[in-house]
Amino acid sequence: MIRTEEEEDYTSPPWLMPMLRGSYFIPCSIHADSNKNECNMFCLDCAGAAFCSYCLVKHKDHRVVQIRRSSYHNVVRVNEIQKYIDISCVQTYIINSARIVFLNERPQPRIGKGVTNTCEICCRSLLDSFRFCSLGCKLGGMKRGDQSLTFSMKGKHGRDYQGGLESDEATTPTKLRKTKAFNRLMNGLSISTVRFDDYGPGGDQRSPNSGDEGGFSFSPGTPPIYNHRNSSRRKGIPHRAPF
Repeated sequence: MIRTEEEEDYTSPPWLMPMLRGSYFIPCSIHADSNKNECNMFCLDCAGAAFCSYCLVKHKDHRVVQIRRSSYHNVVRVNEIQKYIDISCVQTYIINSARIVFLNERPQPRIGKGVTNTCEICCRSLLDSFRFCSLGCKLGGMKRGDQSLTFSMKGKHGRDYQGGLESDEATTPTKLRKTKAFNRLMNGLSISTVRFDDYGPGGDQRSPNSGDEGGFSFSPGTPPIYNHRNSSRRKGIPHRAPF
């Protein structure tokens, strides 16, 4: 199925393809004599060639993302790119304590044993909840005519947002299980605390107006610690051994 120009603009921003095909980490021709002059910045508003950090003054108030390297592949941080496009169905990775997403496909010549899910474009092994390994592979899936895929931020309802942005850490089944287990633990602690507070030290049920302020205790009393070492008799005066 061939997409119309209107659909192409709606689902894929005009700057995405130039960003994916850009040449990065080459010396900047304008600041050739400066240190750290590699071109690792890309302006989404200009959608031109990559530039170095010294050229940022020319892109004031523009949307700029920084391209990074991981295993000789270009990546971008999730918290930077997810402000502008929908990266759902693309597997993300955590490198150097930062969640990143790869720009282009990374073909995998051999698929390991036990792999149950692979990228629909380049066949790289993935987790079961993802379909693509990079933004370029997702774009390739869209070009195949999959109408369920889009890069547009429109219509992203029912997702977890923090301050208008999608949460950096995606909700996974493992995190859901940990959250549920934590909630059950907290509920059990609160129930046991209430039951303990309802009864006095001798097992008699307390009245609502007995002793404590407000009639409630937020934590059970801590029992005294019995030290077995101090229970033994003290040693006598030491005697010197005979010559």
